[in-house]
Amino acid sequence: MRIVAMMIALAFCSTAAMAQDKPPPAPKAAKPAAQAKPKAAPAKQKPQSLAARLQNCLEIDDGTKERLNCYDTVIPPAPKAKAGAAKGVMECRFVKEEDERLTCFNGFVEKIPKLN
Repeated sequence: MRIVAMMIALAFCSTAAMAQDKPPPAPKAAKPAAQAKPKAAPAKQKPQSLAARLQNCLEIDDGTKERLNCYDTVIPPAPKAKAGAAKGVMECRFVKEEDERLTCFNGFVEKIPKLN
């Protein structure tokens, strides 16, 4: 009978051990949060050609300081004391007098075929 009692006790203990709440499983390694992909940047416009940027200046009223400033932004001035006659639009930057520089730019830019 002792053996039977021991077996019952053993069975009871093992069943009781199994019935205990299991400890929570070890936390899984946290997955790094899925990094949000940056939204595609809006399609960048092609950089405009020098001619196109100069032609944009023609939209500003002629004979104004604003138009000259626009030209000077595209082709920065580099005045020379004695600038010869300009043979191309790039040489207009050497003209010291603002009115003459504006006239020089206008003369060349107005002859450039309109680009689309």
